[in-house]
Amino acid sequence: PQGSEKAKTFVHAFLKRSMPKMKAEAIQDMLTRKAVVLEHYPKKKTKQKRKKTKGFTAKQRRELRLFEIEPEQQRYAIFLPLHELWKQYIRDLCHGLKPDAQPHMIQGKLLKADLHGAIVTVTKSKCPSYVGITGIILQEFKHVFKIITKEDKLKVVPKLNNVFSLELDGFISYIYGSKFLLRASERSAKKFKLKGTIDL
Repeated sequence: PQGSEKAKTFVHAFLKRSMPKMKAEAIQDMLTRKAVVLEHYPKKKTKQKRKKTKGFTAKQRRELRLFEIEPEQQRYAIFLPLHELWKQYIRDLCHGLKPDAQPHMIQGKLLKADLHGAIVTVTKSKCPSYVGITGIILQEFKHVFKIITKEDKLKVVPKLNNVFSLELDGFISYIYGSKFLLRASERSAKKFKLKGTIDL
């Protein structure tokens, strides 16, 4: 360790270099009265913004054909197990479709339910060629349903101006497509008002 004199000399020399504008008497006064705090301004750390991972755009998804079902997969029999899962899902959602269940309560839950796997029938349409199409819903988009029929044909049926019916355990529900122009994810959060349904 350095001797006290050496330390004293070092401190004086250091302060003279650090504070050249101050007189020796002022420095000595500071040393005898209080401790010297050397100012230090730490550099502010800039927070790195997390980069959000960007997903594919709608155009890129179309180009990559992410949601297209291959022709060899377009078979009704392949999706029957999906329909069985959907039936169990609806029974659990509605706490069992009992005869004494209130229809408006079940209807309200079906409006928000996921319809992938449901068997639907087009019962009414402004375009007669759509009437009678029956099949399992494979994909639901904002404006259309993609349905696989028993004849293994993939049909793209618009929601607008079409009425669909689905039946489960004797309970028949009607979907007015014109009031259903939402994506499945948006529909689950929407509050539907149970009103008298208007015709096409």
